[in-house]
Amino acid sequence: MIRSYRNRALFGAIAAAAAMSFSLPALAQFNAAEAEAVFEDNDCSKCHSPDQPKKGPSLKKTAAKYKGKADAEKILVAHMSKVQKVKQDDGKEVDHKLIDSKDPKVKKNIALWILSH
Repeated sequence: MIRSYRNRALFGAIAAAAAMSFSLPALAQFNAAEAEAVFEDNDCSKCHSPDQPKKGPSLKKTAAKYKGKADAEKILVAHMSKVQKVKQDDGKEVDHKLIDSKDPKVKKNIALWILSH
């Protein structure tokens, strides 16, 4: 009886650990408060909002565009790191503003936050 209980407990612990290991990658780790602060400090909200288009696409639309793409984070970080021409909703082409940080972790955090929308 004791052996049966131990086996069930061991099996339960292994099953729980396996379930958690599969769910962790889906929950990308980022700090939303820090990402929002950098987003606001860099005036990103002038052109982007969480769910409504402005001069640029909403964060929700951007997240949908890159959903399921393995290189989504890398693409967004590059977009925040290099001056690129972007076409606004009114058709005007402008240089996309860069995130004012040399720390790649800051840009990665913002990219993960955007993709969470």
